[in-house]
Amino acid sequence: MLSGALQIILIIPERQMMNTEKLYYEDSHLMQFEAEVLSCVPQGGAFQIVLDQTAFYPEGGGQPSDQGTLNDIPITYVREKEGIIYHTAEKEIPAGTRVCGIIDRERRLDLMCQHSGEHIVSGLICRHFSCDNVGFHISDDYVTIDFNAQISAEDLKPIEEEANRLVREDLPVRCYFPDAEELAQTDYRSKKALTGDVRLVEFPKADLCACCGTHVVRTGEIGLIKLISCEAHRGGVRIQMACGARALHYVQTICEENRSVSVLLSAKETATAAAASRALKELAQRKERMAVMETAWVEGKAAALSGRGNVLLREENMSPDSTRRLASELMKTCGGFAGVLSDCGEDGIRYAFGMTGGDLKALTAALNGMFSGRGGGKPDFVQGTLHGNLHDISRELRAHFPDLFIE
Repeated sequence: MLSGALQIILIIPERQMMNTEKLYYEDSHLMQFEAEVLSCVPQGGAFQIVLDQTAFYPEGGGQPSDQGTLNDIPITYVREKEGIIYHTAEKEIPAGTRVCGIIDRERRLDLMCQHSGEHIVSGLICRHFSCDNVGFHISDDYVTIDFNAQISAEDLKPIEEEANRLVREDLPVRCYFPDAEELAQTDYRSKKALTGDVRLVEFPKADLCACCGTHVVRTGEIGLIKLISCEAHRGGVRIQMACGARALHYVQTICEENRSVSVLLSAKETATAAAASRALKELAQRKERMAVMETAWVEGKAAALSGRGNVLLREENMSPDSTRRLASELMKTCGGFAGVLSDCGEDGIRYAFGMTGGDLKALTAALNGMFSGRGGGKPDFVQGTLHGNLHDISRELRAHFPDLFIE
């Protein structure tokens, strides 16, 4: 009996350590399957479930894992380790249980679409620019791809056009495991040297790549490929893109934004850039004129208070720079404490205080403490923001400077 018991103990772990049969390789559109639970181990407040076979794709190769349910119990994450696929479940499913697995269909189709579009784009870019894909990730919003070459946004226009042409041709996609001899004679993309069983994915006219992910059966399933951005990254470039429903949503969002801009600028939707350029030019001219007028006003205000001694001016909605400039000019003319308070509503009350040869740090610290303020500076010039009302702040300043002239 003892030897028999030992034999049973050895058989169960051996069975659990067998590689999980990957049904998603047989049919990437398989969304429901049956399997047997081989083990269920608690871990981190959840359970790690191993099945004899699964259609759940585990995270890997830049593609997130599938989600779904096993016997209506949510599966939130799937990973693979040494050929065994672990399903993270919220509840326990005892070993030996027969389960019905259901894949989140919309998520699977979306990830297949993004991954397949990336293959086409990467294959075309690597061929046209003689470079390598050195990074790939599918996020919740976009697909990011890194290349070790200098590529501009202008360079990508013909790539995008060619990629979408291949989508419209609705070409068949081939996924297969070549034997060692065929593999040795095949020119395929791979980030590293591979051994053992290598799975190749072929997108006609675009790409032949070693890949473990799930893909569409025909390129037409992708629908639309949109390249969104191209920026320098680690000596090469990082490209953002979207495919299928994501690409459509992006284009729709851009169109809605452009439509709103066209209304604001009273311009046609196809002429918003030119209209915006004109508006910015007019705005720059007006800002220049306003700057000249403000300089004249600041200098005139300061000149009118020449020799007045301790002075506090109260204004409304002045920018931090304008508040500082007015206090600085007052320092040159008034001959004492030069203060400016600017009531900016919800943004608080901006202040700028100056006093030639003075030390305003103690005063600033006191005001900041009393009126929930922030700010500081040099001993003879400080600036920041207070929260309260002009009357109370003015009263505190007059307590420090009894002869304070307030305007």
